[in-house]
Amino acid sequence: MPMPQRPATATQPARPPPAPQLRSARRSRPADKPVKTADKLAKLGLTRSIDLVLHLPMRYEDETTLTPIDELLPGGIAQTEGVVFDNEVAYRPRRQLVVKIRDDDGAQLVLRFLNFYGSQVKQMAVGQRLRVRGDVRGGFFGMEMVHPAVRVVEADAPLPQVLTPVYPSTAGVSQAYLRKAIENAVERTPLPELLPPEIERDYLKPLGVPTLAQAVRILHHPGVDSDEAALMDGSHPAWTRIKFEELLAQQLSLKRAHEERRTRSAPAMPRRAADDAGSLTTRLYAALPFTLTGAQSRVVDEIAHDLTLPHPMQRLLQGDVGSGKTVVAALAATQAIDAGYQAALMAPTEILAEQHARKLRAWLEPLGVSVAWLAGSLKAKEKRAAIEAAALGTAQLVIGTHAIIQDTVEFARLGLVIVDEQHRFGVEQRLALRAKAANAANGARDFQPHQLMMSATPIPRTLAMTYYADLEVSTIDELPPGRTPVLTRLVADARRGEVIARVREAALTGRQVYWVCPLIEESETLQLQTAVETYETLAAALPELKVGLVHGRLSPADKAAVMDAFTRNDVQLLVATTVIEVGVDVPNASLMVIEHAERFGLAQLHQLRGRVGRGTAASVCVLLYSGPLSLAGRERLKTMRETTDGFEIARRDLE
Repeated sequence: MPMPQRPATATQPARPPPAPQLRSARRSRPADKPVKTADKLAKLGLTRSIDLVLHLPMRYEDETTLTPIDELLPGGIAQTEGVVFDNEVAYRPRRQLVVKIRDDDGAQLVLRFLNFYGSQVKQMAVGQRLRVRGDVRGGFFGMEMVHPAVRVVEADAPLPQVLTPVYPSTAGVSQAYLRKAIENAVERTPLPELLPPEIERDYLKPLGVPTLAQAVRILHHPGVDSDEAALMDGSHPAWTRIKFEELLAQQLSLKRAHEERRTRSAPAMPRRAADDAGSLTTRLYAALPFTLTGAQSRVVDEIAHDLTLPHPMQRLLQGDVGSGKTVVAALAATQAIDAGYQAALMAPTEILAEQHARKLRAWLEPLGVSVAWLAGSLKAKEKRAAIEAAALGTAQLVIGTHAIIQDTVEFARLGLVIVDEQHRFGVEQRLALRAKAANAANGARDFQPHQLMMSATPIPRTLAMTYYADLEVSTIDELPPGRTPVLTRLVADARRGEVIARVREAALTGRQVYWVCPLIEESETLQLQTAVETYETLAAALPELKVGLVHGRLSPADKAAVMDAFTRNDVQLLVATTVIEVGVDVPNASLMVIEHAERFGLAQLHQLRGRVGRGTAASVCVLLYSGPLSLAGRERLKTMRETTDGFEIARRDLE
């Protein structure tokens, strides 16, 4: 578990004027550095004393003991002390500062500095006593440390009595300076206890957690007898108190946002009667080639009710892969259009956005709805036409990618914003689309559109209530009938030949196949190389099949061409990176192979698996893994084999 950084706490006061910032900390610096150092601290968000107080350690170092040099062990981290007896700048095999120290027992240690300043050469001159801490390794001349932390000390200099905190920092701000500044701030900045006494008494005291002020002091100055493991993994009572404060602050801010939203205006969109033959919603229901599930009908009613209200809806629609969120969004759009407003749907990738456009056009254009498509890959003339249609209001539904939020795009009467895979957009991007409604309302600052956010990553109910406390949450917890369960197989990479034979068999019987390559070490370059190499290998091994390749480096037009060919079954085997993770709907695809499945998280594996099983044919997902597997990797793959329930997978992912 990553250690918390600077938290936002419920007791943090409103920001005061910036006059007295870091005054005592600055006095400890040379006269020519205060402004420069303050600017660097500002990069860390440290502009006030309270910011320093709440800038908590990311880890601790034990500098309370010294290890004799002859007791140092390679591979460990240790602190020792000795006097410099040799100091030279060597040039082979590369330029480096080599310092040799000897302790009181005569044992020697070599210190190497590959990057160093002239001041360091002087600091570690012959005769100086150094206290050094770092990673120990074996060298040609015995034990050595590379780039250890170094302090010049006097003989018998006292050791710290507490663990030494290590803080998140930035270039040009040393740990020593940061510790001193934080120590000064803690001493002069009281942390008032703003929680009601009954909260402390009834909830916190039984947990054995300290007050906020005590917790902060413990974390900045843990005693030598403190549980270092608990401090490091965040389970210490002091961290428990900080987490409580953070969670309370988050919930209060979300609650305030929820209440503030109700003071805003939004277009009230009446829901027309179900038997109203002229209603666009009624006509869409009649035209659909399927019947909604009970869960879909329930969430449609929840959304429809919100749209009738005069304040903006902020609702999250979550559902498992293939649960039918798109048709729910379409029905919401028809209610907005029936009321005389425009709707906009934004998706994070062009593949997903175009998939939505294709499906919604098929449903709505026969009913007389004008649907515009807006994406970066459009030709200039097509883009101008779509932008003009949105501005004039002739486009009743606008579907696109980030292109929708460009400054040149305006709407005549935008009343409903739908954001698919909302977690892939930043807050500013979502707000930019919402702001289009203010423009549509002649600049009325308190006017906002209704907003429906969709996610195919299920979240357990208790977590959703916490994380999305400012939103209403609708959940589709039922799959449409006729969906074929996907059988998941775990196959070792050594059996790759058998998997390729299975791919050939599936393709020759008329089915289609995905072969997914992983993102390796967050490197798009490596991901691309893997996909290209796999494509070339499979194309050579399966000459009788038409093999396609799609990845993030392709232009939008090239991506669309490959996906269209796969949709038409002109391509039988599609080698892809994770660009196909969401939204791709090819019912004829019944086999998926995921390369290096152990590299993926549970949520991503589940999303990828959801690309198959969309038709009536029995579908299989092969998780191809390379051993040996870690315990966590083995558990992830076991979970995928045992269940296809996205909510159960999300629950296990939290454990």
